[in-house]
Amino acid sequence: MKNRLREWRDGLLKDTSGGSQLEGSFLNDSNQQFQNIFYKMRPALSLNGFTSRQLRLIQSVTKKHFKDLASVRVEGESSCSQQLVVYTDSESDRDLLKKEVMDDYRRQAEMKIKAAIGFRHVIDLLSSEKKLIVGHNCFLDLAHIHSKFLGPLPLEAEEFVYSVNKCFPYIIDTKILLNTNNILKQRMKKSKTSLSSAFLSLCPQIAFASKESCNLTFSSSVKVEVQVDDTRSSSWISGVKHEAGYDAFMTGCVFAQACNLLGIDFKLYSPSENLACNERLQKHANLLYLSWINGDIIDLSTGHRTAESLRCRDLKKSQTGILFENIVLIWGFPSKLKTAVIKDRISKVFGPTSVTSICRLDETAVFVQFSKLKLVADFLVVKETLERSNDAFSVLHPLSTILGGNTCAASYETYKDICSSPISKLLFADQAEAVGIRWKTKLVERKEELETEEQDNFHEENAANTISVYVEQN
Repeated sequence: MKNRLREWRDGLLKDTSGGSQLEGSFLNDSNQQFQNIFYKMRPALSLNGFTSRQLRLIQSVTKKHFKDLASVRVEGESSCSQQLVVYTDSESDRDLLKKEVMDDYRRQAEMKIKAAIGFRHVIDLLSSEKKLIVGHNCFLDLAHIHSKFLGPLPLEAEEFVYSVNKCFPYIIDTKILLNTNNILKQRMKKSKTSLSSAFLSLCPQIAFASKESCNLTFSSSVKVEVQVDDTRSSSWISGVKHEAGYDAFMTGCVFAQACNLLGIDFKLYSPSENLACNERLQKHANLLYLSWINGDIIDLSTGHRTAESLRCRDLKKSQTGILFENIVLIWGFPSKLKTAVIKDRISKVFGPTSVTSICRLDETAVFVQFSKLKLVADFLVVKETLERSNDAFSVLHPLSTILGGNTCAASYETYKDICSSPISKLLFADQAEAVGIRWKTKLVERKEELETEEQDNFHEENAANTISVYVEQN
């Protein structure tokens, strides 16, 4: 190999016109392992078909015996690395070659990083331009964005809102806007403020793709055009609710119509101006629902929480209060099991008024709120008893339908423990398994038993103190 490289190098020095005779001798190689090329305006040999060990040997020989030859590795057009031996006519030229190769490495690395970043470019652009971000009940959406593009979710809500506000200083939640602005509340009347309901109420001409429905509802509306396949349409309908793209479309339409109802003229704002600074929107900006059920709102600008929203009182009238200590979490049951069946089976055992409400987390988990705290412990005891038994009674028991197989149950505290884990899975049953839950039932102590035990301890201590005082006095 040393002789082959010397022959090629000497040929270059003898024939300044390019070494046509030498070029022929290399190109006539049956395996095409050596090919004469030019790399950055310098004569070079392309090495093909060598093993990694052979290439390391060539690199070592080149470095040890040839001061005017340099072994370099470059990325080919198909992202495959190519090994070259390049001729340099001086030490300064050799240093220049090294710099050029390093610059290429850096550019290629930056291109790979840029390609890998993907959608993160959009997040960075929105943040750097301080664009107004509009969402509908978007606390969870922002949590996902933070987790995927900004960093791990903080443990405290205050740390989370500080981080979000630093990246997105202007956010408007259309659900809060519809629930807190008097003009929009009057326009919505008593309609629900879910995204699909708000879209139907405020944008019927788009929702029904009909100009007649628009005229029947209100004449003043924002015209929305959507570009599809190089054509623009004002009556475009594609998608269903809960599809990300169509939900974003509905949110934009609801916000545009809400601004129109508030008397905000979009034509008066240039792209560089921030709509969130409008006085009609300012007091609604940077507010998010921490809990829509409880009406808790957090201010992204200050981190302060509001215990009650303007609509929380109405919610309390229409919804039964949530008592977390009365909740049992059940998960791992068959996905086809309906909520009504779960309530029916539990009611058959504990009474028709035993279950206050059932809330489904996903297809694998539900919250069951009992009317009494005592029923939580009773339910878990019954479940554990049925698991241990394998007789005819346990098979025919009404709860066997929902508590068989891999079904697990515990109090609400277990739910908080599972959700506090950094592990995240799509379904709750998978989340619990990933966290390491191996038991099927976690019993809780009855409150009455705890109170009785505390009273007994108090009486025993009191009696002991009384005897001690009596003995000392006598």
